[in-house]
Amino acid sequence: MPRFFVDSGQIEDRTATVFGEDAHHISRSLRMAAGETVTLCDGEGTDYLCRLTAFLPDRVVAEVLSRSPSATEPPYTVRVLQALPKGDKLDEVIQKAVECGAGELLPFESSRCVVRLGDGKKDRERGERRNRIALTAAKQCGRGRIPRVLPAVPFCEAVKAAATDELALFCYEGGGTRPLGEVLEERRRTGLPRSISVMVGSEGGFSPEEAEAAKAAGMIPVGLGPRILRTETAAAFVLACLACEFELKQDL
Repeated sequence: MPRFFVDSGQIEDRTATVFGEDAHHISRSLRMAAGETVTLCDGEGTDYLCRLTAFLPDRVVAEVLSRSPSATEPPYTVRVLQALPKGDKLDEVIQKAVECGAGELLPFESSRCVVRLGDGKKDRERGERRNRIALTAAKQCGRGRIPRVLPAVPFCEAVKAAATDELALFCYEGGGTRPLGEVLEERRRTGLPRSISVMVGSEGGFSPEEAEAAKAAGMIPVGLGPRILRTETAAAFVLACLACEFELKQDL
């Protein structure tokens, strides 16, 4: 069934209205007709089953048949903190992280980043593009929420944000780490975390000083196994492990 995001203000009582490109897509591209059904999502975790009732030049109107919590959201919130990578790798990180369940992405600058924080105008332009990538990915994979991509921050601010979550994972290739699987299995036995952070370094990884700062803030240094993952792969790998441990097992 076709699925579209709408603002919550576009749904009033038993009537929903779709504007812009989505309305054009429903009427022109999909060539849908009155009486057919679509799923509209408010981007905040609620799905609305709707029956199309009217096609106007600038909008499509539908009757709300039922509403329910989105079934595609993970039972926890997870944010990805990604050190700024080279080139367009961050675009791929955003796309795959959204597909794998991330609810928020926070880019940051660490000591080994080649890419540095830009000026205000460039950062705004990048932020708009990154959020469009997140929206497109959310539509493609049927998410119930639209993940946010926040403006990039320095490493210290990223650590401070990550440390506020119940389970804060610091992905590190150096010494003093615990296996990711061990940490997740242990946490699963003690109860599902409501909020999770996953911090990933750039191509050069993290410095020992940054690893110590993350640990001092309460983050858990974790290793991701015997293979060295690219920076654009690591976040999706960890998110898949989270889904396997906390979503896909039946006895939660």
